[in-house]
Amino acid sequence: MDKLSDTLGRFGGVYLLPVGVAVLAFVMIGAPSSWLTLTIAGLSMGMMLFLMASGLSLVFGLMDVMNFGHSAFISFGAFISAAVLAGLGTWLGSDSVLLASAALGLALLAAIAFGLAAGLFFETVIIRPVYRDHLRQILITMGALIVSEQIILAVWGGTPITVLRPSFLEGAWIVGDVSMEIYRLFAFGLGALVFLGLMLLLNRTRIGLLIRAGVENREMVEALGFKINRLFIGVFMLGSALAALGGAMWAGYETLITPALGGEMMIVVFIVVIIGGLGSIEGTLLGAIIVGLTANYVGYLAPKLALASNMILMMAILMWRPSGLKPAIK
Repeated sequence: MDKLSDTLGRFGGVYLLPVGVAVLAFVMIGAPSSWLTLTIAGLSMGMMLFLMASGLSLVFGLMDVMNFGHSAFISFGAFISAAVLAGLGTWLGSDSVLLASAALGLALLAAIAFGLAAGLFFETVIIRPVYRDHLRQILITMGALIVSEQIILAVWGGTPITVLRPSFLEGAWIVGDVSMEIYRLFAFGLGALVFLGLMLLLNRTRIGLLIRAGVENREMVEALGFKINRLFIGVFMLGSALAALGGAMWAGYETLITPALGGEMMIVVFIVVIIGGLGSIEGTLLGAIIVGLTANYVGYLAPKLALASNMILMMAILMWRPSGLKPAIK
């Protein structure tokens, strides 16, 4: 394993893993058009997983909180955005790109606003009393996830809900034999913008410096006189808003959502965080892209292994790097 790590380090390190996965898939698939279609789908899926998992990675790394209720924000983000889009259905079906864009923007903003408000409530009322007690954190956050699913059932019912899309994001671009869904390209672009924004926040601002310092050494930040609790609240709210945004995008990706969405996504989100490494935005992006690519390639090559592919991938990576690919903390 050490020799493998040294060899990879000379050529780009763990950043080569998505390339390696793509090259291996290209050899096994054989058809360039199919491979490129699957690769685009995997990258867009990875970006949406990054939106949902990045906040959890920061919260887990900085606050040492095992928040199994994180996927509740994903569910509410999906259902709230779907409700807003349904209410603005005439705008979505309009020939005006401006009106359709406004409807989509309002739906995403509604999901983000809910994530911020719910994150503040969740951290203050549910998380704060159980800091540094992992067993109680697991129990209370799992309970919060169950309660959130019941609230969704009470408000929206148990019938699957169809999620509308703006007319300009429907369909696909055909280039030769390659089909590229417009919505997936949009999801990839939005995820890339969020990643760049987070990197600027963490690396170019004072708040980002404090967050990174808190991830490395919480006690030292407190000793320097900074109010770490306020920082915790801000990070938790940001993570919740990103999860809600990711849920809104995932709803448009699936086009059909159920109240079980949060429970279904919880395992995948945790796998992404564990693969990437705690507290690391770069690691989360890397893990999300690898998971997205692997899920699409395996789903095409061996559909019966699709459900197990994420677990197998996580086990293989942890055997090689027990702390994840790019952990910010040990």
